[in-house]
Amino acid sequence: MLENNKTPVLELNQVSIVYETSNGDVQAVNKVSFAIYENEIMALVGESGSGKSTIAYAVMRLLRGSAYLTEGTVKILGRDIYEMNKKDLRTFRWSQVSMVFQSAMSALNPVMNVEQQIVDTILSHEKITRKEASMRAASLLDLVSIDRKHLRSYPHELSGGMRQRVVIAIAIALKPQLVIMDEPTTALDVVVQRSILDQIQEIQRKQHFSILFISHDFSLVQELASRIAIMYAGRIVEETTTASLEVLDGHHPYTQGLLRAIPKLTADEIVIEGIPGSPPNLITLPTGCAFHPRCPVALETCKSVKPLTLEHNGALIECHLFDREEENAKWQKEIR
Repeated sequence: MLENNKTPVLELNQVSIVYETSNGDVQAVNKVSFAIYENEIMALVGESGSGKSTIAYAVMRLLRGSAYLTEGTVKILGRDIYEMNKKDLRTFRWSQVSMVFQSAMSALNPVMNVEQQIVDTILSHEKITRKEASMRAASLLDLVSIDRKHLRSYPHELSGGMRQRVVIAIAIALKPQLVIMDEPTTALDVVVQRSILDQIQEIQRKQHFSILFISHDFSLVQELASRIAIMYAGRIVEETTTASLEVLDGHHPYTQGLLRAIPKLTADEIVIEGIPGSPPNLITLPTGCAFHPRCPVALETCKSVKPLTLEHNGALIECHLFDREEENAKWQKEIR
């Protein structure tokens, strides 16, 4: 976790989360620590199954079924949400922390119109009249660029982009300090994605809340977040600034693999370099560094010893290579 003198809006400290299955425990999140500060947008990036969405649900204290927190703390505005009673938690959710879920169609009630869903969210937390709540619902639709006539529309009558905007309107209805966005542009075409991202940035500038933005799309989060944490097999392998990603060298091999996979549309010939292999089985993780079976520059040490988290040029990187200057310099020279 990068050091900052400010009080964090969200702070995870050594958080581990397990899913119990008939085949064994799935270590979905493994000793993850990071913090988000006031008016900041931070992104969690990684392949499917890296633990990103599990963290989102853990922050909302919405882990269900066989998933449970085995260690660590999750604090929002200095309060440990896992020490709250149910009454305090109900009050805290949506008023201080809210979430934009991945599937807008699943997140919305199909038998309630847009106005009812926004109004009910407001009235469940604030002692105001239904008329006042309805007026605020109309203003929220203005904020997310939806015509007020759609207050009476049902989710199935809206496009995918409009449904996602409604979910965003509900998430910001009570002006929370932190909004978690779990793949909010998944299944939307690139034009609508661009529009939603612009909308998120504009609203965030107006309301000054913090965002934890979760995505598998590196190019998308580079346009939105100021800081990025890269996850692999339940671990944060690198935490860095977005600006540092403009150059390829100086990053974790996994981060570099993700960067290489982004098509360069300005090049004469578009070449996409994927990362070989597949993410590991989280029940039987590889010994040492979990990325070593796919890493192009793995050392013998990587196969047996877990790497420490090291600071490198203002970033935190979990990699043996950054503890060995000679090997690191040779590798960085080769990739330039």
